[in-house]
Amino acid sequence: MGGYRELFDASLSDPASFWAEAARAVTWTHEPQQILDDSSPPFYRWFPDAELNTCANALDRHVDGGRADQPALIYDSPVTGTQRTYTYRELLSETARFAGALRGLGVGKGDCVVIYMPMVPEAVIAMLACARLGAVHSVVFGGFAAHELAVRIDDARPTVIVSASCGVEPTRTVDYKPMLDAALEMAEHPAPPCVILQREHQPCQLIGGRDRDWHELMSAAQPVDPVPVRSTDPLYVLYTSGTTGKPKGIVRDNGGHAVALLWSMRHIYDTEPGDVYWAASDVGWVVGHSYIVYGPLLLGATTVLYEGKPVGTPDAGAFWRVASEHDVKAMFTAPTAIRAIKKEDPEGLYLGKYDLSALRYLFQAGERLDPDTYQWAADKLGLPVVDHWWQTETGWSIAANPMGVEPMPIKPGSATVPMPGYDVRILRPDGSECDAGEEGAICVRLPLPPGTLPTLWGDDDRYIASYLSAYRGYYLTGDGGYRDEDGYLFVMGRTDDVINVAGHRLSTGAIEAVLADHPSVAECAVIGVADEIKGQVPRGFVVLKAGASPDGLDDELVAAVRENIGAVACFKTVDVVPALPKTRSGKILRKTMRGIADGREEPVPSTIEDPAVLDALKSVLQR
Repeated sequence: MGGYRELFDASLSDPASFWAEAARAVTWTHEPQQILDDSSPPFYRWFPDAELNTCANALDRHVDGGRADQPALIYDSPVTGTQRTYTYRELLSETARFAGALRGLGVGKGDCVVIYMPMVPEAVIAMLACARLGAVHSVVFGGFAAHELAVRIDDARPTVIVSASCGVEPTRTVDYKPMLDAALEMAEHPAPPCVILQREHQPCQLIGGRDRDWHELMSAAQPVDPVPVRSTDPLYVLYTSGTTGKPKGIVRDNGGHAVALLWSMRHIYDTEPGDVYWAASDVGWVVGHSYIVYGPLLLGATTVLYEGKPVGTPDAGAFWRVASEHDVKAMFTAPTAIRAIKKEDPEGLYLGKYDLSALRYLFQAGERLDPDTYQWAADKLGLPVVDHWWQTETGWSIAANPMGVEPMPIKPGSATVPMPGYDVRILRPDGSECDAGEEGAICVRLPLPPGTLPTLWGDDDRYIASYLSAYRGYYLTGDGGYRDEDGYLFVMGRTDDVINVAGHRLSTGAIEAVLADHPSVAECAVIGVADEIKGQVPRGFVVLKAGASPDGLDDELVAAVRENIGAVACFKTVDVVPALPKTRSGKILRKTMRGIADGREEPVPSTIEDPAVLDALKSVLQR
């Protein structure tokens, strides 16, 4: 662990020197003289006196530096049968012109632009164009319901909204424009100009005086130069669900973000300029921001933008086709995508149809990577399957396996070790540190490293209340877990996924790991439900692999939990279900399931992938 340990220790003992060295990878218009402003805790600012432009770092400097004709963005859309490659020169040309179009609509430095688009190149161009102007973009996941879009519009107060006529799914089109129109009717914020990308699959009617056609604007637009901004100026706002019902606007600054993502691309993902990197996510999520758009382009790599699904577009070999055709070196997906592939193709037969000789790594994040899914992927691919853990709030990995520094032995179920700048501690409710192997709240000692949230959009008080008030001097991740004797971090799930069975605190993640280990189980969820005797008891739900029989399965799973967790778990109920309700990013809606099981009226989350799955499950949950 010498290479990793040396870097990690240096980042904590002398963070200013560590991140000053990392900052040399960025092209600044004004070099940082001060690295960390820690004069107003708990508010910390990185590179406060520096200036840069993120778009210029992602595009212009690569064009000027000899990569003009290298592919920057590969658009692969099986749902439309379309592929297109943009070189760095072409992507810069489109971005500079769209920045000119936005400027013509009144967008300037510090203004906000809401982007509500599907996975098309224009979404990436819109994000980069905002950065070019020094404007702040706020991407709302394409297809979000009108009410949720309206709430975000009211909080972000955009000068312009950029959208599209529709999104394309494997079996349907999703009309974006009617939802945008309805959102603007609901919103208190006056309707700003809206730029609409007309897609041939479902063109829409434009509203005169408000709506502008993307292509018409671009035909008349003049390119603009990048506008330098302060390192601490916001690059984007990305909303995450809030417990109060009001979404939390996570702020990402320009300078710290560029420094952190450049460091991570090389040191975590072992990616160099010219390599092909693919994050199979969506630009509406933080993974899409960090590792479809900014990380690869800041580095000078080639990024893949995929408009499709892991299965059904057209089959369970979709991901392997993309990786093969585009010579992907490092691939990043959520575990739920691999579980979906495993369910449809448990023997991995589709893998044999494609040449994956260029693929070196499969990275996993977004939810807990259960050991069974890890083992399946590792066995079938025959290459490192690297779990890592981070959050919308942090923007990059809290814990990972630093493949570009020193690949460390993989422990299934662990995100490996904390990354530089993250002083991770496992704390008990009284603030004392847990022993090795003891579960507690995963916290990070302040200051957080560059690239992490400096605050919430327009709400410093809520930032403190949400993240900094539980343990003084620490950032509360909201996840629970433990460190083993080797320092490896095991993230067991949200702290509200810990259940109390007759005074015994049990992690639902630990029970899920036992269920997932059964050869018939494709994926599973465990929730705590109210019990008048024990307070709470765990209840399991499993989805079977293709061809697996449910006969006798419940008895086998109950016995396995008793053997591996103990009778104290009081695990007696497990249901076989066709599917689990999930968000569009693949996270299982455990909180919603808990509420329904306990007899509460639970609102359907705006982020749900398929409401019919939850409807079908309600009768099972309420038994």
